[in-house]
Amino acid sequence: MGDFNLALVIVAIILVVVVFIFNVYLLVNYQHPDDKNQAYFPKFVVVLGLSVAAISILMLPADVANRQACRHAIYNGACNLTLPMKDLWLAVYILDAVLVFLIIPFAMFYYEGDQDKTVGKRIGSAMLWVGVSAVVCGLVLGILYGLVGKVDFTVRHLSSSTAAFPSSFSYSSGEPCISGSKQCAAYTANAASEKTWTMRTTFPEYAVALITIVGSVLFTIFGGVGIACLPLSLIFAFVRRPKAVITRSQYIKEATELGKKAKELKKAADALHQEERSGSKGRKWRKNVKAVEKELLQLEEDVKLLEEVYPQGEQAETSWAMTVLGYLAKLVLGVLGLIVSVAWVAHIVIYLLISPPLSPFLNEVFIKLDDIWGLLGTVAFAFFCFYLLIAVIAGAMMLGMKLVFITIHPMKWGATLMNSFLFNVGLILLSSISVIQFCSTAFAYYAQATAAQEIFGHTLESLRGIRFLYKYNVFQIAFIILAGLTFVYYAAFGWRRKKPSGRFQLSS
Repeated sequence: MGDFNLALVIVAIILVVVVFIFNVYLLVNYQHPDDKNQAYFPKFVVVLGLSVAAISILMLPADVANRQACRHAIYNGACNLTLPMKDLWLAVYILDAVLVFLIIPFAMFYYEGDQDKTVGKRIGSAMLWVGVSAVVCGLVLGILYGLVGKVDFTVRHLSSSTAAFPSSFSYSSGEPCISGSKQCAAYTANAASEKTWTMRTTFPEYAVALITIVGSVLFTIFGGVGIACLPLSLIFAFVRRPKAVITRSQYIKEATELGKKAKELKKAADALHQEERSGSKGRKWRKNVKAVEKELLQLEEDVKLLEEVYPQGEQAETSWAMTVLGYLAKLVLGVLGLIVSVAWVAHIVIYLLISPPLSPFLNEVFIKLDDIWGLLGTVAFAFFCFYLLIAVIAGAMMLGMKLVFITIHPMKWGATLMNSFLFNVGLILLSSISVIQFCSTAFAYYAQATAAQEIFGHTLESLRGIRFLYKYNVFQIAFIILAGLTFVYYAAFGWRRKKPSGRFQLSS
């Protein structure tokens, strides 16, 4: 057992280092050229936030492996020598909450502050906004805790009479009670035996529970959409791929149109900048800014597509070959992702929505993989949890581009501003808590007796005012419905090519 624990600690340290290095790589390659060699504090927050989100997802399979480390121990207290997973969970959740509600908003307010102001004024303005937000959130949380910060546990009161020890046992499943008592077995007791045990939860547990509820709403919306759009977007990207390179005359024509569009956007941006300097930053100004940002993103995408269909330079043929291979890779990944998505949806229906469950399904798959090799099932378990987080990110990006009431903060390779990075990192952190809670529920049979189940167990599902959301599987049902609607949307419109936009004008 000691060797297993040492190996687990070594693997955990290596994974933390790898996650940190990978997130630095993402930051360097996704950042906008305007943010190079500056905005160091937002960059640090981005790397830290992404690392915390990834580590929190990895902690669930680590929790399972940690439980297995002392499973076959023959002396009491063996599990005390394993990793202190409950303390680690609480530390990660506290850091998660501080990042989402304090540090990331401060970094966004500071980054988006007026560049003409001094550093001190920008810091003061950001701290003021964060302070006001923190006070409002604290008051709401405190009022809710004072009013409904209790848990209602449904228990069954069982009792039995006593009798002399018999000389022979004649009890059966039909008559399990002594001396004719009818309240000693849960499955034979009547409805009157059910009681409600009420107690006040601790404030930290209540805060974590409410954060989880907020994250569950985001997870249900973005995850339900993402579980379908993640593989289907890759597959339909292959379907809509350019079949051949265009001629030089076609390239000149398309490039000329894009050049005209770029001049229109520059003229509109200059006009908005002039309005900003004059102090007229009203509702119409903000609407026009968002419209310009959206058109600029579309222009960048059009330029990228034009470069794909007309590669230039000495390596033009190699560039086109890599483009073809890239679309083939999208097809392969899309098909594999579709298999995983179908497995997830089937598991939710079979194991969570049908009572009693028809089958443990993926739980049983993970257990059999563990029988083949100690950590094989844990690796597969980690993959399914990570896939769910990636689906949430994909759903957020899709809805951000489609719905006008959601701020657009897309992630683009080599063209992502720090405010977009910070927004998406906050979304990922908030959703990661719910991903963990959802996975610990969906894989309860495999992840039983873990610290995560102790935290996300009956306290969260028995919280007054929201326990019916879990009792009637509201989040799971909404997840399946959104996944189905997204599949229908892609089946109807996913194969269509985007039409070029017309002349851009600011709203008057």
